[in-house]
Amino acid sequence: MNLRIAVVGTLALYTTGAAPRTSHLPLPGVHANDNRTAAGTLHGDTLELHLVVAMATWRPEADTGASVDVAAFSEAGKPPMIPAPLIRVRTGTVIVATVRNALADSTIAVHGLVSRPAARNDSLLLRPGDSATVRFIAGEPGTYLYNATVGRHDYTKFNLNEREQLGGAFVVDPPNGSPPDRVMVINIWSEPIDSIARRSALTINGRSWPYDERITATVGDTVRWRVVNASNRGHPMHLHGFYYQVTARGTMLRDATFSPRDRRTVVTEPMLPFTTMAMNTVPNRPGNWLFHCHIGFHVVPEAARLAAPPPGSHDRMSDDPRLHMAGLVVGFMVRPPPGWRPAARLQPRRMHLFVQEGNRRRRAPRALGFVLQRGATPPASDSVEIPGSLLVLTRSQPTDIVVVNRLHETAAIHWHGIELESWSDGVAGWSGVDAAHAALSIQPGDSFVAHLTLPRAGTFIYHTHMNDLEQLSSGLYGAIVVLEPGQRFDPATDHVFVGGWDGINTAIPPHLLINGDSLPPPMQLRAGTAHRIRLVNIGAARPFPFSLLRDSMPVTWRALAKDGADLPAYQATMRPATMQFVDVGETYDFEWRPEPGDYLLTAGLPGQKPFYVQKIVVR
Repeated sequence: MNLRIAVVGTLALYTTGAAPRTSHLPLPGVHANDNRTAAGTLHGDTLELHLVVAMATWRPEADTGASVDVAAFSEAGKPPMIPAPLIRVRTGTVIVATVRNALADSTIAVHGLVSRPAARNDSLLLRPGDSATVRFIAGEPGTYLYNATVGRHDYTKFNLNEREQLGGAFVVDPPNGSPPDRVMVINIWSEPIDSIARRSALTINGRSWPYDERITATVGDTVRWRVVNASNRGHPMHLHGFYYQVTARGTMLRDATFSPRDRRTVVTEPMLPFTTMAMNTVPNRPGNWLFHCHIGFHVVPEAARLAAPPPGSHDRMSDDPRLHMAGLVVGFMVRPPPGWRPAARLQPRRMHLFVQEGNRRRRAPRALGFVLQRGATPPASDSVEIPGSLLVLTRSQPTDIVVVNRLHETAAIHWHGIELESWSDGVAGWSGVDAAHAALSIQPGDSFVAHLTLPRAGTFIYHTHMNDLEQLSSGLYGAIVVLEPGQRFDPATDHVFVGGWDGINTAIPPHLLINGDSLPPPMQLRAGTAHRIRLVNIGAARPFPFSLLRDSMPVTWRALAKDGADLPAYQATMRPATMQFVDVGETYDFEWRPEPGDYLLTAGLPGQKPFYVQKIVVR
């Protein structure tokens, strides 16, 4: 139970914003918090913690780079930190926390200093100069967060400054402690420049790529991360090269640890605002990999840097990974063990895939596409398929894909969800065993051979990883279907639906497409047979909510796979086919056995007109 011991001063109404500068004296500089050291002082079973909220100067990029003055937490007598100081104790610890509001003229509301699980999130309101002390017992083990808001703060209104840099991790370990892990906290600061553009800092542990920490491991290590979304935006978190298991999910109030049978195996896990995740992975191949948010605007220099490059900058096309990426990106570097050698690749299948541009066709200013060579003759240089050609591969069959760049700009392809060698992963200047031997982008007129290994059957994605927003929203994406040996892809019973954007600045909300269309012609399906429905989202942002309806009522289908990983039998359940949210970078597979009749596969939010309607006639 949360018990307030003392409040100094009288609580006042909220003011309207963060404290302005009232002095010309320099503010203290923010220290990036790597969440390796817990805050406070432990006396027996009691942790004493003294926190202060005050203005400070934050440089989320280079130490001498662009800055912004923000309200930040610190421990009393120590430098301010972003994210807020890590609170980490074992269950049963008594926490005595004193918080002082050192802002000049803004009330703050502190959330999350409560015992978990909690029924509600009490606020501790402090006017300027006030302090208060709370005493509570650390409850159930888990990953939580705490934060503070400044003034009248409405998380639903993006025209206000985002102040989520006042958030931090709160970890409660079991009585005997936890295995080694790392804690990563996502923070966002943002303010509007005009009616369209924003100035933003998107960071993990207080730094934006490439100025954040590189996390290292060795092949065979069990790597455990706790991820805290302290921002008011959702983030689909994607890991290159490997699957990871989601071992727990939580909120500010409670955490749920999953039993082994209930854990999800994923390459992308959506995180709603103010939620947490515990995860682990065991890398079995060396090289440089990435863990990042898959929303395009959160990882590109033009949208995710506090000091954004000017229009027309070459940064987004650079081979230097320090330039063409920014924001919510973490480098994951896996070292080989002594004597490690890559497995032999015997008799690889060889395919040719062309990157090219055709005539503009819809709202996007360009029409780009991946086109697979079928037969002995390469495709016409101006032919385009949106989405790109469906790649049908076979499990356990090594496959070499020769990517030929016919654009007048550089290109790079990421094989999303495929467990492959790092050199072929598709991140220019980064993918490979080390920086000195990193793969580069594909120059105009040149080619690159991607070596794909295919240890599992399922639904995967391939997409551009260069000039992401423009190239992705112009059509440089497609689906991959990996089949079991001996299987053949039958389009009469196997149906792939790939969601993407039609341009970036064409509309608010943006124009969204499924299989390159929004109102396609009717589909004819056979009754009395099993149909596999493969759903893919590789848009620049936002989930695609799919529903399969008959007479406005959802049908039922069986869940088969997530991100290409087959679900265990106890998770492969029948469920209503309504509002299946597929976030950016996710794939879902379902089995549907329809009866004769007319159906609609739609994409759109409840109460709104669907942006995609596919009529399905079953006979």
